[in-house]
Amino acid sequence: MTKLPLHTFHIPVMGLAYTIDSPIRVAQYGISSVVSIADDDLIEKMRNFYSTKFNIPYEEITQKFHDYRAERITSYLNLVDKIVKEKFESFKTELIESKAAVENYITMLPNTSDIKKGFQSLLDDGISFKENIQNYIESHLSPGLIDVNIMTKLDKDNFEKNEQLPIEFNDAHAALRGFAKSNLESSVVLSAGMNPRLFSYFENFSDFFPNLNNELKKKIILKVSDFRSAMIQGNFLAKKGLWVSEYRIESGLNCGGHAFATDGLLLGPILEEFKQKKDQLIQSAHELMTKVLQQKQIYVPENPLPLKITVQGGVGTAEEHEFLLENYKVDSVGWGSPFLLVPEATSVDKETRELLMNAKEEDLYLSHISPLGVPFNTLRGTTNEILKQKRIDQNKAGSSCPKKFLALSKEYDPHGICTASKKFQDHKLEELENVKNTMSEQAFEKAKFAITEKSCLCVGLANASYLENDIKIKGQAQGVVICPGPNMAYFDQEVSLADMLGHIYGNKSILRTDNRPNLFVKELKMYVDYFRNEIENSSGEITNSQLKKWNTFKANILEGIEYYNTLFSPALYFKEDLNKIKKDFEFYKLELSKIQIPILELA
Repeated sequence: MTKLPLHTFHIPVMGLAYTIDSPIRVAQYGISSVVSIADDDLIEKMRNFYSTKFNIPYEEITQKFHDYRAERITSYLNLVDKIVKEKFESFKTELIESKAAVENYITMLPNTSDIKKGFQSLLDDGISFKENIQNYIESHLSPGLIDVNIMTKLDKDNFEKNEQLPIEFNDAHAALRGFAKSNLESSVVLSAGMNPRLFSYFENFSDFFPNLNNELKKKIILKVSDFRSAMIQGNFLAKKGLWVSEYRIESGLNCGGHAFATDGLLLGPILEEFKQKKDQLIQSAHELMTKVLQQKQIYVPENPLPLKITVQGGVGTAEEHEFLLENYKVDSVGWGSPFLLVPEATSVDKETRELLMNAKEEDLYLSHISPLGVPFNTLRGTTNEILKQKRIDQNKAGSSCPKKFLALSKEYDPHGICTASKKFQDHKLEELENVKNTMSEQAFEKAKFAITEKSCLCVGLANASYLENDIKIKGQAQGVVICPGPNMAYFDQEVSLADMLGHIYGNKSILRTDNRPNLFVKELKMYVDYFRNEIENSSGEITNSQLKKWNTFKANILEGIEYYNTLFSPALYFKEDLNKIKKDFEFYKLELSKIQIPILELA
């Protein structure tokens, strides 16, 4: 019998380090979280750290091992799985032994939960409590899932003595193999779009195909920003006999980490389309998948396998949480950035957590510091920013690039180098210097800044765990990069796990500000700002396709505003703030109308 999830939220992946050990911290309470498996170096150090902490024998997997990246990932995931299972067993024993523990645990569960009601009636009944509670726990409780994240674009080619290794030794391929060979029964979350070679590689692992009980030992979750991309990617995988078990919709801009803006499509209309067309997703994938499974002569499920729709990005109140669950019938809501202030749940060093607590709206911004060339949400005043600027001032711009996970540019080296590295920036700055006389000083400074603002994310996004756990950091000082969503501005204190759950489920509020905009309003503002920037900063000749894109973008935002006005006409939710929300929609509609799209001049 499949047990139902205990919670209506999950903790998404954050950076390389921030959720690297979240399952060890929270899975025993039934909370699911996502571990990044991009940085095998960090993973190996964390395996050493936790093996020591829990007295488990440890043997280092060095880079001399033939398949070290995949082996490190498998070993760490197996260790996390082992620790989580042990902690879950201890937690169950604690619940059986102590009514107080049961009472505390009940407060952590959603108020709508049948399991919460079941626990409560056992407590109220009180007769043969111990045997009854034991049976109830065994049949209803399960640990949270240990899911993993692979950014599909981080799939660098690897070399051994200048000879390129086969594709399966590429970074993302090796990470997938590491997960596939682990003991976990969980999901891989694929983010950052389609990588056909990587998607095809899934076919090599039987755990991703259904067994005779219509179960998948390992599942695929796709992080998507709109319905169309979900349909394309889901069908692509179905044509390989693979089922997508969950579409994780993330706001294009109102999220942490890399921001993949949609064409002006807002979160509400996107969720509405998924709600209306969910059956279409299921049917088309099921038909394609069954044909392929028949050809492969693999077991074919008669009925479509379960499919979940979840959402994340900028959620900050119990009312927003409940609205998403009720109105869009999603299966779970992701809470990311606020958990950076919960030491029991995430791995953040003290100094960075202080910075997060004090961050205001203007401190959280969409930057161009990512070497991937994708806008990246970040925070002003990080140690990484300070150290990077110091190097620029000393004419030593760029990172020593020890890890090379983002060494994807082939412009100066067939092996690939990172745009945040000193090697790359030296080339670029030299080229710029050669044309300095042809530019205005302002244009020169702008071009120089565009080269040197790139940050070493590989090191910066991993350092927090090393600092928190007193693990020695070798090499050039890079400080910490952190990538919270804009929602972070409204959370300003360190909180316990119990208090955060109380906040999510509406039993208390940890917000001490009353200026937090509604989730949908905040995203709309970001899209209007993004659109204005795109037009103001466009350089060079404007093409027809560019104009078409801008007009579509604007039309989609306007349609989104109309959708929200209709949605909130029967005031079932957000009653107290409804007037303000509607005024905000009108304000941004006006702001949008002021943004003039250039007209193509005929020569």
